Parts: sequence; structure tokens; C-alpha cells
Amino acid sequence: MRLEERPFGGFARGKLPVGCRQCTDGSKMVLFVTGICSFHCFYCPVSDEKMYKDVVFADEKRVTRDEDVLEEARAIGATGAGITGGDPLDAVERTCHYIQLLKREFGAAFHTHLYTMSTDPTKIRRLAEAGLDEIRFHVPPGLWSRAAGSAFVPASRLARSLGLTVGIEVPLIPEREMDLIRLIEWAGAEGLAFVNLNEMEFSEANFPRMKVHGYEMKHELSYGVKGADPVALRILERRWKTTVHYCTSGYKDGWQLRSRIKRRAENVARPWDVVTPDGTLLKGIFEGSNLESLMDDLERLYQVPKDLMGLDRPRKRLEIAPWILEEIAPQIDRPSFLVEEYPTADGLEVERTPLR
Repeated sequence: MRLEERPFGGFARGKLPVGCRQCTDGSKMVLFVTGICSFHCFYCPVSDEKMYKDVVFADEKRVTRDEDVLEEARAIGATGAGITGGDPLDAVERTCHYIQLLKREFGAAFHTHLYTMSTDPTKIRRLAEAGLDEIRFHVPPGLWSRAAGSAFVPASRLARSLGLTVGIEVPLIPEREMDLIRLIEWAGAEGLAFVNLNEMEFSEANFPRMKVHGYEMKHELSYGVKGADPVALRILERRWKTTVHYCTSGYKDGWQLRSRIKRRAENVARPWDVVTPDGTLLKGIFEGSNLESLMDDLERLYQVPKDLMGLDRPRKRLEIAPWILEEIAPQIDRPSFLVEEYPTADGLEVERTPLR
């Protein structure tokens, strides 16, 4: 198996799992099924909004009903879902419900993978019955050097016997290089399909814990941990019996997220939105009161086509094609702006330029 260089400093030796290939395409929806987890990993990057809270998100969209999940999947043209948490097996009934929901709506080919630290055989059987395609065991660092004698042996064998693709997904902790090598050796000997090594990264939630453990960011433009890249390269230069994939924080943000956002932008853009090369949406807006009457005036007095403007009632603004707004803004005594924002459910604003 040859060594393949991946975007943003990643590497892979062997064939990537389906879940990772879909992430590369931006077609994998991230389904966060619960923040509840029985473990307390110091490196966990989950935000305070989600950590240890029993909440559900589909990508950036807060989920309160099944249709929220389906809407997000449609919005990005999803071909699969990566199910995460917390630990999805701490909410196994809900997890199975979503797997079945997605398979029912989008067909058996809709790929689902899941990330867990649980080895509970009853729950693994439930996942297989629900239609899960791929399970990724997160082996705790304390077991990396002795995984061959751990509960992950019967768990992985059970999952494979039930028809699941089975792999390992762990953070790359630089000072645990030899333990990681032992873990990969076991995965290869056991016949597991892959080992994903995620670059350990700083987040707003884990920053204090990471600093206490002595980690530093590798440079000012990256949240990745200093010292991880050379360890990853040494590991990937070895010959392995299974796929080994090093996924960097830069890849997640600079490629995977951007690819998904571009797909979403193309699907959710309204006629008055301009999709930028980065996948953000550029639009004109008026803010203030009496927006319905303003919309009527724009159509009557300035011949603005109705299909090039629309009301955003929750955000109390009138949206309009930016090229039209630039032309008419000087003539209208109202606050108006060009805004650039993400096409995500939260509509995060990137930039705002006042026109009047």
C-alpha cells in the first residue's frame, strides 16, 4: 500500500473508509446525537454548548424534530451521516432511530458510520439491526499498547460478524508514538479495515486542559498540536497490514468543512443570493421596521423583481440581490448593507459592509 499525501498536511496508506471518502466530498452530514459520555478525555474538543448535554445537532442545525435531520441532509445533498457525540451508544435508542430514519428516507445506500468508546455487545447488535454500515472504536490511550487483551477484541469481532465495517479512530498524541504503533499492529493482525489518527487540536472548550498537559499549538494559524506531524509521518512511513490515515485539523476546516458548505450553498441559495468561491452567500439587506411596505415600494417604485428579494422575519430584515441594492441604496433613506455569511443553519455572518 503506497503512501498518499492528502490536503492540508494529511497522509494515508491504503484505501480510505467510505465515511472518510464522503467527508472529502463534503457529502457526509455530521449527526451529533448526544453530548452525554461516560468518559472524560482531556483532549475532547466538543464545545461547552454540547459537552455532557443531551442535545442533538445535524451539522450546525439544532435538532428538535426528525424533519430537522432530513432537511439538513437534503440541504447538503448528503450521501451519508457520521454519527458522533458524546458517545452515541449512551443514547443507543435515539441513534438507532436516526439510522433507520435516514435509511428509510434516502435508501439503503445512504452510508452511516459511528464513533464510540463502548464495547457493549447488546448495543452493537442493536446498531447492526438498525442498519449501521461502519463502526469506529475509540480505544482509550491507556489501552493502546494492550488492546489485544481488551474488551475491544470481542467487540470488534462481534461487529464484523454482524456485517459492519470495523476500524479504529483515535487522536494522535505525540508522546504516545510507540503505544500507537502497538495499537496499529493489533488492528492489522485482527483484520480491522482501518486506523484513523486524528490530529489532536485545541478548541475553546479544551484549551485549559490542553495547556495543563503541556501542549502547544504548532503555529498561529493552526489549532493543531505541536509535534504531531513528524510523529504521524514516521508512523505512516511504515508498512502496515491495514489502512492508516492521518487527518489534520487543517483538513477538517480547510477542506472537509469547506466542501460541505459549498454543497449546502448551491442547494439553499435563493435567487437573490450570490454564491462566492468559498461557498459563502453574499446578499443585500435592509434592516428596520415596516419591511413588507418597503418590499412593495421597491417593486413599485424601483421595479425590483419580486423573485430577487424576500423577507427574513426571524432576523427582521429584507434580503435583496446585492447587485440591485448597490444601485438603489443611495436613493433610499434606510440602513442597508452587503453581508457575507455561511449557508449553514445558524447563518454565521462573515463580513458586513454598510451602503447607507
